[in-house]
Amino acid sequence: MSLVDATAHRPDPGTDTPGPSVQFECASEWPVTGCGSVDVVLETRHAGRRAVTLRYEVRGPVTAPVVFVAGGISAHRHLAAHDADATPGWLDGLVAPGRSLDPTRFRLLAFDFVGADGTLDAPIDTTDQADAIAALLDVLGIARLHTFVGYSYGALVGLQFAARHAARLQRLVAVSGAHRAHPYAAAWRALQRQAVALGQLQCAEHQGLSLARQFAMLSYRTPEEFAERFDAAPEVVNGRVRVAAEDYLDAAGARYVSRTPLTAWLRLSESIDLHRVEPRDIRVPTTVVAVEGDRLVPLADAVTLLEGLGPFGRLRVLRSPYGHDAFLKETDRIDAVLASALHAPISGDPA
Repeated sequence: MSLVDATAHRPDPGTDTPGPSVQFECASEWPVTGCGSVDVVLETRHAGRRAVTLRYEVRGPVTAPVVFVAGGISAHRHLAAHDADATPGWLDGLVAPGRSLDPTRFRLLAFDFVGADGTLDAPIDTTDQADAIAALLDVLGIARLHTFVGYSYGALVGLQFAARHAARLQRLVAVSGAHRAHPYAAAWRALQRQAVALGQLQCAEHQGLSLARQFAMLSYRTPEEFAERFDAAPEVVNGRVRVAAEDYLDAAGARYVSRTPLTAWLRLSESIDLHRVEPRDIRVPTTVVAVEGDRLVPLADAVTLLEGLGPFGRLRVLRSPYGHDAFLKETDRIDAVLASALHAPISGDPA
């Protein structure tokens, strides 16, 4: 595979540099459904030029409008199960025939975030992710996206993509993400990273990462949900008090450790806190979806983002006991929001 320089949209046709090539990894009916990888050289914001491998999956009719989908820092390129790969995806409930993200009507594209494999131990910025997506579009020959749908961290990346590569995007849907990290949420993540650092000092890094994930679960959800699910008296087990939510939290931590490289989590956690974008730099029709009660992305920040977007922005607000995780749990309500955003006529949007 050749290296693609992500600092330019396309190789200069007047040079002798060979064009980029793609390595396909899935035995499937490419190009209708397939996955692959390409090596890319990124001019990163904080760590200079870095060679990284972008791993992606695409699904849908070749001639259909392309929708890029990105989720939280734990999300990956496999959105939903399909004939070529029956493994459950992270967005199975929203990617299906009849849903707004219908793979028979749209060509859905997703990738593994830069740094998700744990091989890049350097600061990673959301601008790096946005530029990597632009380079991937170059390789795949996609001039412009119909829509970028981003959830959580993916919404941050989508906002950066809209600011940096507006000509390549018709519309953006940013769910549970804003133009900056809220100081309260940044402090919470800093404590999570300290838990990992303490685990490393004790030669127990997996336990540290598990504890960090358990802290994160508390920030993703709401007190209302915990009151409904875990309103039981504590028990004394082996001479220690154990509360009702601990089994749930322990299981969440164990699952996360089993699939997540520690370096990947640390660097992507930092990336959320490094995120900054000027709303006025985004001149793409943007639907901002906020959840009342989201403690990581407060409604006030979504309103500030909307005000900065001016005529290019519109706001949808949901109330959910699932807080920040509503985009994963409130399937029907999120689908309804997407239906409106995906099919809104561009001709009526600001020029």
